[in-house]
Amino acid sequence: MSASPLPANPSAQEPTGSARSTRLASIAVASALFMEFIDSTALSTALPALARTFGADPVHLKLALTSYILALAVLSPASGWIADKYGPRRVFMSAMAVFLVSSVLCGFSRSLAQLVLFRTLQGLGGALMVPVGRLIVVSSAPRDKLVSAMSWFTMPALVGPLVGPPLAGLILGVADWPWIFFINVPVGVLGMLAVARFVPPLHQPDPGRFDGKGFALAALAITATIGAAELVGVGLVPVPVQLALVAIAAGALVAYVAHARGSERPVLDLRLASIDTYRASLTGGVLLRLGLGATPFLLTLLFQVGLGWGPFETGLVTLFTSAGALACKPVAPTLLRRYGFRSILIASNLLTAALTAVPAFFRAATPIPFIILVLGVSGFVRSLQFTALNTVAYADIPPSSVSNASTLAVVIQQMSVSMGISFGGLMLHLARGGEEAHLTPERFMLPFIAVGVVSMLAGPLYRRLSPDAGASIGGRRVG
Repeated sequence: MSASPLPANPSAQEPTGSARSTRLASIAVASALFMEFIDSTALSTALPALARTFGADPVHLKLALTSYILALAVLSPASGWIADKYGPRRVFMSAMAVFLVSSVLCGFSRSLAQLVLFRTLQGLGGALMVPVGRLIVVSSAPRDKLVSAMSWFTMPALVGPLVGPPLAGLILGVADWPWIFFINVPVGVLGMLAVARFVPPLHQPDPGRFDGKGFALAALAITATIGAAELVGVGLVPVPVQLALVAIAAGALVAYVAHARGSERPVLDLRLASIDTYRASLTGGVLLRLGLGATPFLLTLLFQVGLGWGPFETGLVTLFTSAGALACKPVAPTLLRRYGFRSILIASNLLTAALTAVPAFFRAATPIPFIILVLGVSGFVRSLQFTALNTVAYADIPPSSVSNASTLAVVIQQMSVSMGISFGGLMLHLARGGEEAHLTPERFMLPFIAVGVVSMLAGPLYRRLSPDAGASIGGRRVG
């Protein structure tokens, strides 16, 4: 990976604006993303119902989740160039329209294949919504207000997972699963109105020619990597096909790295990884999001299949994860100022890893208040860790590279979440020992402990950070 200096861009300017305008823009963008988070968490809760409707194995229903993330990850590399070329606000609202139309189509699906197809179309809209939304927030917020802006940006997004599970349970109790997708329409329309009202038009530097070759290589590498993670070890395709996918993924990745080294403006600028704070955010985030992607998938199956709970009961209990995350947001800036990014990342990582593994021991006799406590505290410390990660990533990024940094971060994040779902499914498949075996609570011990151990591996990466990492954007100043 090249460590050459990042290209300067004199047309890029430091963001300016009042605290109020920055906050309103952040909330407007996050409100528009609200429907996406409702959609994902509600769909996770509805997986057993979808399995019955389509006559599919519940473990295989993860295709409905990973197909969306795959489409999002494949198109995301082009999002930065598209936003710079046509304007972030215009691109963001167009992406929302695509998401709304595909949501309606998902509701009319009559087979798993149709649902996967329309979820893929949803992913194409999400591929522009997520990174371009973050680009809008980072570009419009002054550096000294970035921690606050990111907290406001992520807070409404946490309300989606808070509302999603009980909403899905309520819908499944009084209607049918298609309404999980139809509910996106009024939420999305309100989000578009908020964006049009509060998000100013941003003038981005000329992105130059589109890196078509780099995009093709990156798309091939992403598709093959997620495909291999989804299929390896679960017996859906022959072993030679699995090995071929791994070989294609490795070959395309090597080819892209070689291409990026010689390109002035690659579609994914790997030179950004030479910045310590950005590199720590990316690599640590990969390990954490393996757990983030696997946990909702595993918890839904544990509660509804392993413990025999209903979808509404499942939703009411799992919403405490999001409630804990939401409670963290007002105090996160204060904690980061007092203890610094490095200390918060190290401490929250240990707690997150431990709490991620605790559901391995949930049984029918486990008191529900204890389950609620574990999920609530887990949501709090996980939210603190991701607030720190997502903010420190931009501490040392020059204004001219914010678009590229946002694009690369979203691609890596979405691939990690997708691989987390696949990793959780693989661990559950191995623990079950075959599709005919029942998913008893004991079968979930291996998956939860495995994702907890993987999450803990991010800790040593955070220890390499400087004690005053991120001090310029709200961390504690040291020395």
